[in-house]
Amino acid sequence: MNEQPRPRIQEFTIDGDEVVAKVKELIHEGNIRRITIKNEEGRTMLEVPLTIGLIGAALLPVFAAIGAAAALATRCTIVVEREAADVEADDADVT
Repeated sequence: MNEQPRPRIQEFTIDGDEVVAKVKELIHEGNIRRITIKNEEGRTMLEVPLTIGLIGAALLPVFAAIGAAAALATRCTIVVEREAADVEADDADVT
């Protein structure tokens, strides 16, 4: 059977004023399928699906929305969903 590889999920908990910088850093790293911003209670404030073709000026509205959502919370959790194929390649490089 061909099973679809599961995406790797990472979570980062940071202050609200650092969210945009962290998201920019994560997007720059690449291999990201989706970013979710959650507030202190764990409620989803913003969910942004990302594609490889989304670059440069197309991300400006995304950063503005993330900044607005982060301004509403003092602590945020960023949930990053990465492509599973890229995760396997990264794991292979570690050994």
